[in-house]
Amino acid sequence: MSVKSDALFVPLNIAVLTVSDTREYATDTSGQLLVSRLLEAGHSLAERNLLKDDLYKIRAQVAAWIADERIQVVLITGGTGFTGRDSTPEAVGCLLDKHIDGFGELFRAISILDIGTSTVQSRALAGLANGTLVCCLPGSTGACRTAWEGILAEQLDARHRPCNFVPHLKPVQACESRG
Repeated sequence: MSVKSDALFVPLNIAVLTVSDTREYATDTSGQLLVSRLLEAGHSLAERNLLKDDLYKIRAQVAAWIADERIQVVLITGGTGFTGRDSTPEAVGCLLDKHIDGFGELFRAISILDIGTSTVQSRALAGLANGTLVCCLPGSTGACRTAWEGILAEQLDARHRPCNFVPHLKPVQACESRG
């Protein structure tokens, strides 16, 4: 990572949503990986939720977090595949003010090393809405690890150069971690 020597780390308030018809908090290894990584990096867990794969419930939760003045980043794991129930991209896409096309492209470029051509079935996406970064990741723990290590760790760090997402996020006071 290229780091500007005089830049300061800015802890972000991050919400984590797991979308799954089968997982519970005890079996949610993907959501837990994201929580662990963001806390290890020095960020705060603003909120965490687990929802069934229901387009309108997902959209309502993400819209509430986008409107919440405390939340700067929303990380969503699950619901990005091609089964009949996978609806995270459809639930979230219409909420975004700006789509970050390079996020999905970079995720697929990185994940091809792990899963080969199966990466074409990833509908990972990201965008900005109301000063909130929203990232939709596949539901596997490996995919969440790939996204964190290959993209999110650097892009959520204000010290990363030549650019990162921190200047584009709404400014907020630190919040207590929940989880």
